[in-house]
Amino acid sequence: MTKISAIIRVKNEEKYIGFCIQSILDFFNKPEIIIVNDESTDNTIDIINHFKEDKSIKSKDKRYTNIKIIDIDDYTPGKSINIGVKQASNDFILIISAHCKIIKFDKKNTFEYLNKNYAIFGNQIPIWNGKRILKRYIWSNFKQKKEINMFSKEENRYFFHNAFSMFNKSLLTNNPFNENLIGKEDRYWANDFIKSKNKIIYLPNNEVEHYYTDNGATWKNL
Repeated sequence: MTKISAIIRVKNEEKYIGFCIQSILDFFNKPEIIIVNDESTDNTIDIINHFKEDKSIKSKDKRYTNIKIIDIDDYTPGKSINIGVKQASNDFILIISAHCKIIKFDKKNTFEYLNKNYAIFGNQIPIWNGKRILKRYIWSNFKQKKEINMFSKEENRYFFHNAFSMFNKSLLTNNPFNENLIGKEDRYWANDFIKSKNKIIYLPNNEVEHYYTDNGATWKNL
């Protein structure tokens, strides 16, 4: 069974973090989960600890897993990911938004592409107060057809999104995210990565529901 390390960045994500972690446990066997915590003040960490495996007890119970919690100062999206990658014990990295829930995962094709050292990102279904909304603006990039090195007419650059993405760890070690950007670190990373003659695969059969939050970067300006 292929092991993964999942990186989740959190700041006051009590509403959806449990759904996110449960979906990871549903699709992956005993994943390592790395929480990068940006000074959460709500019940986020308490909820996360409900899924944390007690290392003193030998158990195969899939409701619990190995969870590392890292507190970060001077948060930026790229810095938090790079810290998570350094802490990862497994060869394959999943980056997922704390307010996303996995509903589909194409295991065969995903790991085939990861072994070729491609970066992968999946489909997102925007959910607003429980309702699936029309895919306009940024959401229109998430189509039903596989695509290599997707170009966004909306943004006039290559498109990539970290809310549900996967990588070979060595790829991210050699190509870290820019730690100085306060947003869209994924798109800037993708454009540099593709210009260096690398490939990013969009796999629509990897799918998450992406829930609205007031502080969610993808929802801003919509």
